[in-house]
Amino acid sequence: MTTTALKPQSTSRWIAAKTAGMPTQDGAGVSLTRMVGTPQLQDLDPILMLDVIRSDDPKGYIAGFPEHPHRGFETVSYMIHGSMQHRDNHGGTGLITDGGVQWMTAGRGVVHSEMPAQSDGALFGFQLWLNLPASEKMREPWYRDIPAGELAHVSLGDGASAKLIAGEWSGQKGPGPDRAIAPFIADVTLPAYAQVSIPVPAGHAGFIYVFEGAASFGPEGSVRAGELGVLSEGAELSAAGLSKGARFLVIAGKPLKEPIAKYGPFVMNTPDQIRTAIEDYRAGRF
Repeated sequence: MTTTALKPQSTSRWIAAKTAGMPTQDGAGVSLTRMVGTPQLQDLDPILMLDVIRSDDPKGYIAGFPEHPHRGFETVSYMIHGSMQHRDNHGGTGLITDGGVQWMTAGRGVVHSEMPAQSDGALFGFQLWLNLPASEKMREPWYRDIPAGELAHVSLGDGASAKLIAGEWSGQKGPGPDRAIAPFIADVTLPAYAQVSIPVPAGHAGFIYVFEGAASFGPEGSVRAGELGVLSEGAELSAAGLSKGARFLVIAGKPLKEPIAKYGPFVMNTPDQIRTAIEDYRAGRF
C-alpha cells in the first residue's frame, strides 16, 4: 500500500494511501480481489472487508458460496452485473440482480448461502462487511432486498450522477437502514473532467474504490480502475473525472473505537466471544 504526505493545511479530504488489493479465493473456490481485510489494509473501523467479484468466465464464480455462518456484523452485497441467489436459516431469501443490493445483519448468528443464479456471462459485484457495536452484536438477524429502482439517484450536474445506497446527499436519503455507524455508501459516475463535491460525513473513516476509468481526489490524488484510495480525515471530498471519466464507490462509516476479534466468519470484541460463537454454531444455536 502506498502512502502520501500529510497535508495539515487542508480541511478537505484527500487520498492518504492507495492499494490494489489482494487476489484470493473464497466460498467454494470463487476468484475475487480482497481490497479491505488484507495484511496491507486489515480494516478501516468500522469497515471490516470489501471483496470484488468480477469474471466473464463462469469457472471463476459458478461454485458460489454454499452455506456458511456469520455472527457480529453486517454484509452489504451490491451487484453491478449478474445475478446471485441468497437463502438463510431465518427465512431470508432473495435474488440480487443488476444494480440491486442485499443487506444482511448477521447479529447473534445466521447461516446463509449466496449462489450464482446464472451459468454463463459476466458476474460483477461487491460485498462489504460492516461492524456492529458491542451492544448490537447479539441482536436478532435481519435481511432486506433493495432493488436497483429503490436506490436514491442524485443528479450532480455536467452529466455526473450518484446512486445512493446509504446516507444523505443533496436532500436525498439512501434506502439502507439506519445504523450506529451511520454508513455512507454511494456509486458515483463522472464524465471526463466533470467535478463534484462528495459529502462524506466529518469524523467518518472510509475509502473510494475506482472500478472504471480514473479520477482525481484532491492534489496529487489520482486513483485508477482497480485501486482503492483510503480517505484522510477532513470534511467534503472533491472529485474530478480524468480523460475517460470514472465510476467509483465511496464508502464510509463512523468509527466504533471498540476492540475487534476476528476469526473467519465471526467478528466479536474478545477471543472468548469468538470461542462462544464457534461453540454455538457447532451446537446448532444459530
